[in-house]
Amino acid sequence: MPYCWPKETVFEELVLNVEDRFCPVCGRRMSICDHRHHRVFTFDGPLHLTCKLVHCPNESCPAHRRTFSPEAEMGIVMPWWVVGWDVFCWIGHRRFARHWSVPQIREELDDSYRIVLSDDAIEKYIHRYQAMVAARQQDPRLLAETYRDVEEVVLSIDGLQPEKGHETLYVVRELTKKRVWFAEALLSSSEAEVRRLLVQARQWTERLGKRVRVWMSDKQEAFLKGIETEFPGVPHRYCENHFMHDLAKPVLDMDSNAKVQMRRKVRGLRPIEREVLDKRRGQDIQSEEGSSNCNAPPEPSNLSEEAGAVVLDYCVAVRGILNDNHGGPLYPPGLRMSDALGEVRQSLDRNFEAKKGGAAKRCCNG
Repeated sequence: MPYCWPKETVFEELVLNVEDRFCPVCGRRMSICDHRHHRVFTFDGPLHLTCKLVHCPNESCPAHRRTFSPEAEMGIVMPWWVVGWDVFCWIGHRRFARHWSVPQIREELDDSYRIVLSDDAIEKYIHRYQAMVAARQQDPRLLAETYRDVEEVVLSIDGLQPEKGHETLYVVRELTKKRVWFAEALLSSSEAEVRRLLVQARQWTERLGKRVRVWMSDKQEAFLKGIETEFPGVPHRYCENHFMHDLAKPVLDMDSNAKVQMRRKVRGLRPIEREVLDKRRGQDIQSEEGSSNCNAPPEPSNLSEEAGAVVLDYCVAVRGILNDNHGGPLYPPGLRMSDALGEVRQSLDRNFEAKKGGAAKRCCNG
């Protein structure tokens, strides 16, 4: 469905011509046969492209029925897209490098750039971005150039399951260059299913002409048998991350219990936020009433509003700390939470001390 542009949208006009106007078959100068209009969002503002289409006027020429488009159009936007390459790359970067959600991307595009897209449209561009990145990662020429100076490769395989009941995504990585070679979602973790991925990994190594120095995995039964069959004689080592997780399991259990205890103590963030927001609403109502009353007292200072903003910032920071579950066995989440909460407490103490010192100084000067 075509994008419905608002009537008040102001476009910058850009006319594009075909660079080579001579027919590639008969050499005759081609003539303009039609115009194509393409409206697109860019970070420099909405753009209206007018593309002059040409064809060979020689009816006996085999290229007579062929229409040629301006080459420069593809450097600005893909056919049928409503966003330019700059916006498209920005969406992909925010989604995969900064892990923004689709609503975050949509709101930022609207607030900062006045680009209004639906969640469905953003998801569509994200899928296209994924496809392009995957195609580039698997391009044989680029892959051969990347591994030109590498004598041996180190491969790993692991399964990632987002939720129970969902398909497991099996990922094959190369650890020397830290590249994901390929991934596939499998309905089962049977030996036959997993072996297909190992066969593909063997084909890649043969195509690159590289020797596999070692395989790493969590040593599932399917991995053990498949690697032994497809890579005979190649050592198979236990993944360091899985080994550390298994070794540190008792510590992680204690750490998880400590997290629960800390979360029980740090409560009441929502009532504090609600109190600050209620005060803000009350002040807004008073200011509106005061503006309509000429005899109203002067507006209060912004000191209380700034204090409320500081309180809300602290609440956001503490909530983020309580919801942070990152950290491996060497720096468990509970320990990270304890350190972060300690930093928040030190910050609060510094603010209280600064306030006391300021009050005392004012009293002495008074």
